[in-house]
Amino acid sequence: MRRVSLLGATGSVGTSAAEVLAADPGRFAVHLVTARNDAAGLAAAARRLRAERAVIADPAALPALREALAGTSTEAAGGPDALEEAAGERVDIVLSAIVGAAGLRPTAAAVRAGNAIALANKECLVCAGSAFMALARRHGATVLPVDSEHNALFQLLEGRDPADIASFTITASGGPFRGWDAGRLAAATPAEALAHPTWSMGPKISIDSATLMNKGLELIEAHHLFAIPPERLDVIVHPQSVVHGLVTFRDGSVHAEIGAPDMKRPIAFCLYWPQRARTTASRLDLVKVGRLAFEDPDEGRFPALRLAREALRTGQGAPTVLNAANEIAVASFLAGGIGFPGIAELVERTLADADRSGLLVDPGSIDDAIALDREARERAERTLDKVLAVAS
Repeated sequence: MRRVSLLGATGSVGTSAAEVLAADPGRFAVHLVTARNDAAGLAAAARRLRAERAVIADPAALPALREALAGTSTEAAGGPDALEEAAGERVDIVLSAIVGAAGLRPTAAAVRAGNAIALANKECLVCAGSAFMALARRHGATVLPVDSEHNALFQLLEGRDPADIASFTITASGGPFRGWDAGRLAAATPAEALAHPTWSMGPKISIDSATLMNKGLELIEAHHLFAIPPERLDVIVHPQSVVHGLVTFRDGSVHAEIGAPDMKRPIAFCLYWPQRARTTASRLDLVKVGRLAFEDPDEGRFPALRLAREALRTGQGAPTVLNAANEIAVASFLAGGIGFPGIAELVERTLADADRSGLLVDPGSIDDAIALDREARERAERTLDKVLAVAS
């Protein structure tokens, strides 16, 4: 029986994780479930998983959570401090699926407790990669990647000598706008950008997939997770989304991890690791897939990937600023503010502003990363206000 804490239980990854956990109640005991402000969704997850504790980050939603949990044995709490305290309790594995920089402190608390971490929160590595991995080493916390691409590389690396590997490649579906020309992209709507052809994801990551920013962020994550130099990391577009990662060995052999595009598969890999178990994840039928295609990403039409590569090469605080500005830009696009090309433009302008101001300093701690993230967001907001003022 493994005790599990699920941070971010109501998002797309958290919902998939709940399916894996609920399907094997004899193997998993859920200690904690959390959410940002969805009291009804969190209560439903707690009831389904028979969680010992449920913590909601927004304290204003606590009364609704307590009401929804009436008649259960689940303890309810609310507020950022309660969330961080609960995340830091000792369990066998913590699945961190909180979206955004809000996941930094709770995940770091889980690391300090020496828990194994099934990591789906990108910001821990993009905003604070060096500090986060150093913290994990210091506290003996194993970090298991949940993202399908990093999970693929993790599986391909197990038992291998990294010195034998020449390069690492992650795949991109190409998103909903693969093949669109610049004119069509300029007029792309949020509804079109959210219509991912393969994966079912939350709004933020769906837009990142449309811009290819998600692949850039994943390159940064892979660099920190596996200590891979930027020049040995690459991206290729693979529309079928069944090949998730590849490694090329120095003798020319290429090994790939292949599986159905179903997040329950990498989630289950992490929750059961180092064992494997039969799960409800979709099974791959290569005959039905029929054809596997690959192509280079077009960084001219999708400059967000180029910006992320440059931030990775620059290092220091550039990835933190990149991520913060991207979150502001995506939120504006979804709200009907800037246009689709404006996402990358705002990120690039914010990075240039941060560089001129001397902000691109490597965050030495989680707190440093949070402070830089906050400053970058404020600068991105100011730049966004100017852009929208001109447009109006």
